[in-house]
Amino acid sequence: MSSRTGRAAPASGCRTTSDAGHVSVGDGETFEKRLAESRRLISDARFADAIEVLDELLTSELPASLALEARYAKAVALRYAGQPVAALDVLTEITTAHPAHSRAFQERGHALVALDRTADAAAAYGKALALNPGLLASWKAIQALHEQHGNSREATLAGEQVEYLTALPPDLRGAIDLLHEGKLYKAEQVCRRYLRAHPRDIEGMRLLAEVGSQLRVLDDAEFLLESCVALDPEHVRARSDYLAILNRKGKFAKAYEQAKTLYAGQPSNPVFRLAMANALNGLGRTEEALAIYGDCLTTVPNKAGVHVLIGHARKTLGDVAGAVEAYRSAYAARPDYGDAFWSLANMKTYAFTDKEFGQIKRLESDEGTDVDDRIHLCFAAGKAFEDRSEFDESFEFYARGNLLKHQQLGYDPSVTTAMVDAQIEHCTRELFEQRGNLGCQSPDPIFIVGLPRAGSTLLEQILASHPDVDGTMELHEILGLAQRLRGRAGAKESRYPRILAELDDEYFAKFGEQFIETTRVYRGDAPRFIDKMPNNFLHIGLILLILPNAKIIDARRHPMACCFSGFKQLFGEGQDFSYDLTSVGCYYRDYVRLMDHWDAVVPGRILRVMHEDVVADLETQVRRMLEFCELPFDPACLAFHQNRRKVRTPSAEQVRQPIYRTGLEQWRHYDAQLEPLKAALGDAVLARYPIDGRAR
Repeated sequence: MSSRTGRAAPASGCRTTSDAGHVSVGDGETFEKRLAESRRLISDARFADAIEVLDELLTSELPASLALEARYAKAVALRYAGQPVAALDVLTEITTAHPAHSRAFQERGHALVALDRTADAAAAYGKALALNPGLLASWKAIQALHEQHGNSREATLAGEQVEYLTALPPDLRGAIDLLHEGKLYKAEQVCRRYLRAHPRDIEGMRLLAEVGSQLRVLDDAEFLLESCVALDPEHVRARSDYLAILNRKGKFAKAYEQAKTLYAGQPSNPVFRLAMANALNGLGRTEEALAIYGDCLTTVPNKAGVHVLIGHARKTLGDVAGAVEAYRSAYAARPDYGDAFWSLANMKTYAFTDKEFGQIKRLESDEGTDVDDRIHLCFAAGKAFEDRSEFDESFEFYARGNLLKHQQLGYDPSVTTAMVDAQIEHCTRELFEQRGNLGCQSPDPIFIVGLPRAGSTLLEQILASHPDVDGTMELHEILGLAQRLRGRAGAKESRYPRILAELDDEYFAKFGEQFIETTRVYRGDAPRFIDKMPNNFLHIGLILLILPNAKIIDARRHPMACCFSGFKQLFGEGQDFSYDLTSVGCYYRDYVRLMDHWDAVVPGRILRVMHEDVVADLETQVRRMLEFCELPFDPACLAFHQNRRKVRTPSAEQVRQPIYRTGLEQWRHYDAQLEPLKAALGDAVLARYPIDGRAR
């Protein structure tokens, strides 16, 4: 083998190329050695030699990961060799293909500094830090640029980050890099190894909590951060992280208390003031939140984000004009802010102007648009084309946005199938016969379950128009309890729902009472209230064991209409299955399978309400629901659209209008593109729903 060329005889069975300038696919070890050689040459300031080695490597059939590393190394070598323009060309290739490559943006900043394009350099460093806030070199460069331009406040803030990162142990700095490169399990291993040696280290615990947060093991993250705050009540970063996880989990009362503590300690910090507003909004104190959001517009740098929060709050209150004005202010503050355009589309009743439509298409096609912005823009474009009855173009954008989101989340349908299998195995008729009367006897809660976009907000609006019923929101308490029962992450086998047959009797009433108490903050004075978290269909067994007098309504819609409506929706969080037609079809099929199980083991405990039936005969379905909930008929439920209550879901504006039929079969405009969905649903599910959509 020639050490000069790195060529070697191919391993048996490996594909080779007839071009002598290419290297076999099987020569991974040789590629690694040559890449390592190029890095040594860069360290020795032999930049031309490094570039020669890298150019030769890049003519080979490299694995994608090595090709990326080789291009990045070449960009570094070119900059050091005094060729920043050539370096920028290579970096543009990298960031176009890999828009989350934080170090490529950092290197772009270095190249732009070499060209004295300081404003562009600052933007590149900012992008790098948005992707990976652990890049010490970017913080140092940003600090130097702010000092150079006399931006003392910004320079001080950057300096604080430099000081913080410099003081961190090398292991934790390495874990931060792994975390923000998406190597979560490696980051977790580094953190756990470090914490075994330093079990009370706050920064190690914070970082492990961040890994848990990104892995969506939110209970573990909350526990770690709560422990951090207990160990060091003055640790601002830990308390701030704790606040963020509480808001994310919907524990807004606790979040508000943490925000008040942080704000009392740093009253000039606009981030903590903004966090207070978010918690207040979550608690339903929307008018108070709006006042704070208005104040924050003058103090926070991300004005576009605050404008969107204002829009959401005004939408919740039914102030359509105010919401539109706020969303437009958001894209005026930052023209490429995809969330502003999606928020307008997500009002469902808004029609984009021709100018806005053109802006959406232009921004989405711009290779410099951030991935998250591009996702929002794709969904907005899909809605805009749909409103224009250009359905092929509409589907193209919906599909593009869904693919990007699906790639981010990596949802695996088999996980949901396994969860449903476990519920069917362990939540048996015998379990309910033996333990079904141990829970809290409160009749207060009405649960509306099902799939998103199945009409649950409409049912909530109807019932919440009754004087004896409070509408709340999608509460997280049942999901949180299920997670607690499931056990800490890392266990070989989940304890839940098997543990429901093993718990001491008193726990069922205790858990039910806790639910009633912790949700009281979201209620008014009515004796009954609604929890419309759709995902609770997975936990109906748990609900009926801890709250045996609860009422459960299954909001159901024709599978094609429901699944495609979910596919068109960009959710805030928690509906990962919806971004792929096959996945959403499998999810619906599992949902039907589990609901059939509940019907068999707890017959008569769940009322199924078809959306199509509500549209066809509102009064009959209203009377059915009220009778099921043991509530007297009230005509206000028929005039639900006149109810000015706060509504926090995408359907907010739709449920403030009288019943209409136009959306029932919108999916048929996309029939040709929905074959993967039909295949995933299967004939057995589809056969239960004839053309008129009513279940058999």
